[in-house]
Amino acid sequence: MGKNDDIDRPVLHHHSSAGSEDDPPEYTPPLAVVRDSASIQTQEVYRYDESRKLGITSSVFLILNKMIGTGIFSTPSGIFALTGSVGISLMLWVIGGLLTFCGLSVFLEFGLQIPLSGGEKNYLERVYRHPKYLATCVFLSQMILLGFSSGNSLAFGRYVLFASGSEEPDGWKARGIAVVCVTFAVALHATLPKWGMRLFDILGVFKVVVLLLIVFSGFAALAGHRRIEDPHNFDDAFSIDTSYGGGGAWAYATALLRIVYSYKGWENANYVLGEIKHPKRTLAIAAPLAVGGVTILYVLANVAYFAAIPKRDLAESEVIVAGLFFRNIFGNSAGARSLPAFVALSNLGNVLAVSFAHSRVNQELAKEGLLPFSKFWASNRPFNAPAASLFLHWFVTVIVLVAPPAGPAYNFITDLYTYPGAWINGFVAAGLIYLQWRKSERWTSPWHTYLPITVVYLLSNVFLAVTPFIPPKGDINADGYPYYVFPIVGVGVLLLGMTYWGLWIKVLPKIGGYKVVGERVILEDGAEVVRYKKVSIKKNGTGEVGSE
Repeated sequence: MGKNDDIDRPVLHHHSSAGSEDDPPEYTPPLAVVRDSASIQTQEVYRYDESRKLGITSSVFLILNKMIGTGIFSTPSGIFALTGSVGISLMLWVIGGLLTFCGLSVFLEFGLQIPLSGGEKNYLERVYRHPKYLATCVFLSQMILLGFSSGNSLAFGRYVLFASGSEEPDGWKARGIAVVCVTFAVALHATLPKWGMRLFDILGVFKVVVLLLIVFSGFAALAGHRRIEDPHNFDDAFSIDTSYGGGGAWAYATALLRIVYSYKGWENANYVLGEIKHPKRTLAIAAPLAVGGVTILYVLANVAYFAAIPKRDLAESEVIVAGLFFRNIFGNSAGARSLPAFVALSNLGNVLAVSFAHSRVNQELAKEGLLPFSKFWASNRPFNAPAASLFLHWFVTVIVLVAPPAGPAYNFITDLYTYPGAWINGFVAAGLIYLQWRKSERWTSPWHTYLPITVVYLLSNVFLAVTPFIPPKGDINADGYPYYVFPIVGVGVLLLGMTYWGLWIKVLPKIGGYKVVGERVILEDGAEVVRYKKVSIKKNGTGEVGSE
């Protein structure tokens, strides 16, 4: 990345946050030449060597590393505790996989039409153009404040302690290791970006091998090869044992929400399309391949857990489900104790993938001039990597790690991470229905999602957004905190985004008399130029006018 004081070349795409609120429906206008540079404060050029861009294999592992993180090694405990039923738990995992494919189809249609980094940011901007940037600021609030890597970092710490033989793999020791984990991931991506990508490729292969080991060990357990007696979990599999807290709409909704969290990551490649080779072709191949493989492995891994872990132990195991599984299959040998360390490495792969992708989204938001000190957060200095945006991701992750009380911290973090996304994804799905219905929008994506699929995805997100407010049966503090805490906090974060929009876009420019906006162009060679301009705010009889 570098600076260029006088760009006078053809561009492929051009849009500016200083533009009119009546933007044309086409997201990428025709070829244009940008000549005016007199009002430019600074500008940055973002150019990546082809060796830095992700191909099909790396894109698959970018998705796999985010999907296969903590969830499948940890959340089956909470799912069973909520449902109290082996059969219903397995059904919810299958339903979660089907809903994931519905969401993937929606995001493929958007991603192939708008092959730019940023994910939902671009899709919301394409649909919800009035008031300008309101939807973007809501997404900004969710991504900046809740797009953390705390859950997987904490699970990394717990599994490291479990593998070392700690009797209490929780508390501040686990959190300290978690901070080291996310610090390593962010520092690697910021200073050695190529090695960061290579490492999550390697860990992607590794974690698939670990899941296959669990699946085949489960088959062995079903055949009677285990160190404990047969738990008989598949006898009358659909019976509900309420002693584990199972039953009720709230329980099923929360269980499905956590399963959605476990599948979370299928959208990861959409966040970094600007750094993917041949993004349309690569996304269309890599995303279905990754999601299909993960869905099969998830369902079979749950069968394996039920084949080797008694119900009571499973319901109370929390994050260390896989650790108990390995112990019940292989005993307390050194080899068995080392297997949880492999799961810890899987968590590390997730942290690497999430920090890589989410920092790019933070950077895209900064390029629009929507953050304080946007030029700093959008910078690629000094190693042609978004070090500042990576630091922002690190800072929020560490705050979330050290703030909640011990014990129920993991479930609260995972619920809070996932819940606001249901609202965002619901608006994305509704937006796609609108674009397909309005022929005047000239929506011509090479991928088409049929209406019933989009409707199912929309309704599933409405269900996930509403039902956590329904009181559960029994103890309302079953998870260590009142049931309504995480949905209220989640909605509050989204409303905070609306408040931020009002202050940053409307109020502060009036007080200061100007605002800094980002104008973005993409050159013929694929490099992106971001120009920051100071726009003065004037008033006339009809309202506000920006004047450079």
